[in-house]
Amino acid sequence: MSEKEQTFERIREEIGGNDIVLFMKGTPVFPQCGFSAMTVQVLSHLGVKFKGVDILADPAIRTHLKEFSDWPTFPQLYVKGEFIGGCDIVREMYQSGELQQHLQQQGIAVQEAPAS
Repeated sequence: MSEKEQTFERIREEIGGNDIVLFMKGTPVFPQCGFSAMTVQVLSHLGVKFKGVDILADPAIRTHLKEFSDWPTFPQLYVKGEFIGGCDIVREMYQSGELQQHLQQQGIAVQEAPAS
């Protein structure tokens, strides 16, 4: 099995084993780019549990995820195994209420924090 096939299998295991997976630069506690930080902020605001996968710590995933998803940038959000999109799409879906609706349709409880 090639490195790419092995990496694709690891990606499938991550998105199959977790309801929400965010492939990002850095970690949810310490994002390494503004786009990853924004996406973490949206998910945290919704009160959903998610797994962050640091692509900077895993060069194989960083290299092959773009091909796996056919999406050129990071972060990349998956919900119940389905690719949702990157930061801009997540932010737009959140602002329109579409993200919250999609999560609820997937059986994921959403608890929005009150605006401060």
